[in-house]
Amino acid sequence: MNTARHHLDWRAGARSLDDRAVAALALGAIGLFLFNIAFGPIAIGLGAAAATRRHAGTADRVAGLIGVALGVADLAVLAVLTINQMRGGGLSWPL
Repeated sequence: MNTARHHLDWRAGARSLDDRAVAALALGAIGLFLFNIAFGPIAIGLGAAAATRRHAGTADRVAGLIGVALGVADLAVLAVLTINQMRGGGLSWPL
């Protein structure tokens, strides 16, 4: 029996995400902990570009919007830490 004809490739129907969406997700997630002043706006820009792309699929739009949300969260974390520093607290994560 020839098994080559019956071999199913698990990647045959899989479609990868747009590179901009992946970068927005990665930078947004990393930006929550490191360099949020730089990674937040970049994640917002890349996420918006991925979400509003003309031929973007649903997964690309969702990933882009999540990247935008993570970028906004990066800037919110920066604001909280900055306000904490201005009020005399240390610039660190409260545990």
